[in-house]
Amino acid sequence: MTTATADLYDERGDELDSLALQLHDLGGRVAFDGPIRTVRCHRDNALVKAVLATPGGGAVLVIDGGGSLESALVGDLIAASAVENGWAGLIVHGAIRDRTAIGGLDLGVKALGSNPRKSAKAGVGEVDVPVVIAGVAFVPGRHVWADADGVLVER
Repeated sequence: MTTATADLYDERGDELDSLALQLHDLGGRVAFDGPIRTVRCHRDNALVKAVLATPGGGAVLVIDGGGSLESALVGDLIAASAVENGWAGLIVHGAIRDRTAIGGLDLGVKALGSNPRKSAKAGVGEVDVPVVIAGVAFVPGRHVWADADGVLVER
């Protein structure tokens, strides 16, 4: 990503939505962007693991965990799989774990926080559906940009 989100917003304004929700930068790459893919799940990361095990092609996976911090939706092994498969980054409306290891990966990761507790593995949830986080719609195929200033989404 070469253009800062602040500059991008100045250039494109109303073409973009800005996520007001404050997320922590937890990956080894702070600035990232790409086409949106989504997973909606609650305390179950089986679909996250399955999606990130497929070729990412520079996409950003937006994981709507409903804002739950009760268990982690991404750990170091899943994040490493994302790097191996060419994903640009993850935006997690929930928790991750293995912060130190994930911080060493060449992957953008923004999340609400962390929790060492594992999530369920039942595969409950939905893939590539529009999700709304803090009033901002993340629609598969649209573009998302993230950096230290925040997250912008193409309308």
